[in-house]
Parts: sequence; C-alpha cells; structure tokens
Amino acid sequence: MDMRIRIEQIDDYSITEQVVKSAFANAEFSDHNEHELVSRIRKSAAFIPALSLVAIDEENQEIVGHILLSKIYIRNDNQSVESLALAPVSVLPDYQSKGIGKKLILEALQKAKEQGYQSVVVLGHSEYYPKFGFQKASHWGIKAPFDVPDEVFMALELQENALANVSGVVEYSQAFFE
Repeated sequence: MDMRIRIEQIDDYSITEQVVKSAFANAEFSDHNEHELVSRIRKSAAFIPALSLVAIDEENQEIVGHILLSKIYIRNDNQSVESLALAPVSVLPDYQSKGIGKKLILEALQKAKEQGYQSVVVLGHSEYYPKFGFQKASHWGIKAPFDVPDEVFMALELQENALANVSGVVEYSQAFFE
C-alpha cells in the first residue's frame, strides 16, 4: 500500500475525528471519546498544528490514520520543563497492523525533534512504545498526574540527556480533563 504522511489541514478535522472514533471503537482501555479529546486539544494552547499528522492511502486519497503531539509540562517545586504528549495515535481498523501507526509515530517524533522539542511522554502499551525508545518515565522521576501502572507511563528523550535533570509530575493541557 502506498501511503504518505502530511500535516493535518483544517479541512481534514471532521474526517480525522471519524478516523479517531473508528480506531478506538473496540479498544479495551478506552472511554471511546478520543475524537473529542483531539477536538479539544486543537482548541487549546497546547495544540501544535505542525505536529498533528495524517496518513493518506495514496490509492483512494483517504485519511486512514492520525497522530497528535501536544504541549505538556513536567513540574516540580523547582522547575517547569516543556515536553510533549503523544496522544492519541489512531489508524482505521481495516488499516491496522500494516505499519501505519509506526510510520506516524516515527514521523511525528522526527518532526518534533527538528522543531527543537526535547522529550515526549506517552501513556500506552508497554510492549509497543519501547520499540521507539520509550522507557518508563519513572526512570527519570517523572510521574503521571493520575494513578497508572508504572510500565505504561513512558518518556523518550528527543535530544541526548534532555531528561537528565528533569523530574516531577506531568501537567497535561486542561483539554485532557474536560
């Protein structure tokens, strides 16, 4: 399958939200409102348009996947460090297990690195995300603002030693809690 990845355009929003909704329709650990989260993030200060990407099936010019990286902060009593949250990554059910999610993640991480971002945090499958270099966030003393198993809350340094002197609690955009 020929596929390309590009930055999401405003005209894509409603289609993208349907892709996200379909991708999570049968997900076990989901509130099935991820498409609403994407919409809220787009309206927040955490939104970075250049880091909202879509995967296009070249054959039929259909959007089949989406990924979003948005601004977060890692805070403790002494510091506040900007980082990114990877959430969500979505692929239409008929296109899953074909490497599209992997390509979206790699492209998004590369674009974030090129834009000078230092790190990314993800709440996700403990078997999947380490393939991209993610490690338990607790390795750096980084904690989620809610109760989650240690192995599913992970971080990745986009720049060498970016998290060496960083610790604290992740502060997500309010869009994640509305």
